[in-house]
Amino acid sequence: MKIGILQTGHAPDEIQATLGDYDTMFGRLLADNGLTFEAYSVVDMVFPEGVTSCDGWLITGSKHGTYEDHAFIPPLEAFIRAAFAADVPLVGICFGHQIIAQALGGKVEKFKDGWAVGRTTYDWQGEDVVLNAWHQDQVVTRPASADVVACNNFCENAALLYGRNAFTVQAHPEFGDQMIDSLTKLRGPGVVPDPILAEAQANLGKTNANQKLALQIARFFQERRIA
Repeated sequence: MKIGILQTGHAPDEIQATLGDYDTMFGRLLADNGLTFEAYSVVDMVFPEGVTSCDGWLITGSKHGTYEDHAFIPPLEAFIRAAFAADVPLVGICFGHQIIAQALGGKVEKFKDGWAVGRTTYDWQGEDVVLNAWHQDQVVTRPASADVVACNNFCENAALLYGRNAFTVQAHPEFGDQMIDSLTKLRGPGVVPDPILAEAQANLGKTNANQKLALQIARFFQERRIA
């Protein structure tokens, strides 16, 4: 099964040198699940020919906000709606989670209570699931077609399922300790409050559910379900 990775941003150059760009991170996360990948840098206006060019689409994270004035956002929203209508499965991570919600009638905004960074626990259909987060923006109003899969007291719409059409997650299952460590040093200072960065650093080395999410993403693409 061929999955198109729609890159809505790029990892910092210093991170790419060791971990690769976002498409490489997702390829590594989803390896050994019978999937192949082709990347499209939509942030640089490189789009697929159409929604059926691949068997499914994964939309990555980004430093940009979905509500900002960037040239790639309107055509990406149109692509999302077209894929949804054509019954081609969509997975969105962080910015991808937000832009799918926004394209389908939800609302995204810079959250008034600030940032979630590093190891974060979610109520995942009654089970505690730990993933790495890196966001201030979040989905504050979900589309009518979306059901909540995961939440916590900070993020009401932390994972959403749109029937058989889309599965989206605010956290970053593709981020391990090395990525969080690098982001706290490269993108965090002066942007994220120091105590939040310090807590993220203190939690490095603890377990997370990245592989659980990898299996859910692969299952959604292949079977249109997460459980």
